[in-house]
Amino acid sequence: MLANIAVGFLESSSIAKGIEAADAMCKMASVKLAKTSILARGKYMILITGPVGEVESSLRAGKEVLDKALVDEVLIRNVHRQVVNALDQRHAVDVVGALGIVETKEAISAVKAADAAAKAASVHVLEVKTVVGGGKGYFTVCGEVGDVRSAIAAAVSALKPDQIVSHVVIAQSDPQLLAAVGI
Repeated sequence: MLANIAVGFLESSSIAKGIEAADAMCKMASVKLAKTSILARGKYMILITGPVGEVESSLRAGKEVLDKALVDEVLIRNVHRQVVNALDQRHAVDVVGALGIVETKEAISAVKAADAAAKAASVHVLEVKTVVGGGKGYFTVCGEVGDVRSAIAAAVSALKPDQIVSHVVIAQSDPQLLAAVGI
């Protein structure tokens, strides 16, 4: 199910420039500053939400301020609701079944990949993590084996090869994994 909103992310190599960009983004358009976060290696992440046109205008303003400090950017039109709900929090499930994981080099790439996965197959998005040691990101999904394989394939296809650290599908995950993922 789509959330009928756009999300925009900018990742900066500078905390100070990131804060300045967040201010410019809020002043440029009617967007909600949904989250800012200091990431590993002194990077700064900005997440905004709102109507597509407003988010696009806001992102342009932020990129202009960041200039060479821009590390990564993602715009997702009509983001999948599960992705928004799982952002930096785990969702409980009774049974994991097949488990899919994609690990990305940059934090916000994981959000783009998770959105592609959620839109491609009938899976449950367990978690989309943007604050991971070293500045990485990852997401986990679970469901039927075929659905998880399709979702992970879509996620990998949505990214450039150099953005991916690793991706796996565990066809029949051990029940003990329930304590490690999705709770």
